[in-house]
Amino acid sequence: MERNNMICDMETGVCGVAGEEEMQLVDFNQPNKTIDLYYVTDPICSHCWAIEPTLRRLMKQYGHYFNFHTVMGGLLEKWHDGPIDPANGIFKPADVAGHWREVGEHSRMPIDGSLMIDNPVQSSFPPSRVFKIIQKHHGDERAFEYLRRAREALFAFNKNIGEESVLLEIINHLEFDGNAIVKEARDQTGHDLLLEDFALTRKLGARGFPTIIVVNEENKGVKIVGGRPFEYYVAGLTQVLDEEPTPKKQPHLSHLLKEEKLLFAKEIEVMYDVMPEDLPSYVMNELATARYEEKEILGEKYYVNI
Repeated sequence: MERNNMICDMETGVCGVAGEEEMQLVDFNQPNKTIDLYYVTDPICSHCWAIEPTLRRLMKQYGHYFNFHTVMGGLLEKWHDGPIDPANGIFKPADVAGHWREVGEHSRMPIDGSLMIDNPVQSSFPPSRVFKIIQKHHGDERAFEYLRRAREALFAFNKNIGEESVLLEIINHLEFDGNAIVKEARDQTGHDLLLEDFALTRKLGARGFPTIIVVNEENKGVKIVGGRPFEYYVAGLTQVLDEEPTPKKQPHLSHLLKEEKLLFAKEIEVMYDVMPEDLPSYVMNELATARYEEKEILGEKYYVNI
């Protein structure tokens, strides 16, 4: 029988919904989310893949200070006969493979890259449009989850995310209607939503990827281009806040792995300040009661929640 909320409980002295603790510590000093953080990126940006460990820690420990916005920047519309990125020696798809491998080796976020020789991604627009459609129907968090799965597929597992069959596999695995999302992404809706992001990218003055722009309520902020150490982003946030932000405690590794599904060694090292030589014992201790598999790809270990 349901309890009438208008009746007061004689033992607890509660009028209304019972079940509250007798005494609770309440923090009324939570920061107001008046800070916006714009992450201008692209699904095939290798340096964006490289900063995943740092960006995740920033979001987990300092995300309560800012509203997070992912913006598609449009890295590659299509290949053509002229230079695509002459500053980095990129003239044709095969030129990307060596660059990606170098980024992967330096960051220790594994990148195969050989598909850019054998079966290159012809455009980053199709996976970007899918991001926008998922964002439209399922929100920012699920869209960001899709972006992570797409990058895993491309960089670590060497799948062409420019192909609809690969996109369908990723979307369906997220338990969305892959056919419907790919169709809408292919239609005018997907194109228009992507153009909105391109306009915002120009407004933000972002010309390279990744670019992170942190802006306060007075429209003043900092722009950080490229991959930087974790402390660099915290310093940028501190500058915009004009005060030292208080970080939240990192989530327990078992909870993080369950949430993220897959973590590479570098991601765990960055999140918990673990040295590479200490990682095996750290993982064994922290995941003692968790169900997981340890695997390896391109010389880097990764952990999968099961």
